[in-house]
Amino acid sequence: MATGRRANRRQTPVVFKRQKKSVLTEWGKIRSRRVTGLTVQQQRDVATVIKNAREMALLPYSAPQ
Repeated sequence: MATGRRANRRQTPVVFKRQKKSVLTEWGKIRSRRVTGLTVQQQRDVATVIKNAREMALLPYSAPQ
């Protein structure tokens, strides 16, 4: 059995498609918690989802030019 912070994290997926516009700026940057109103855990989950989507080429790393 694994211990530590990762083992205790919840495994629910973040609903990202609906919040995509409110979480990303027009330049593709992740907005801060103060702007989005997310909790710390939700912000971490959103950042992970965005980073994974960028690696899978679903989102660009930079803004379209």
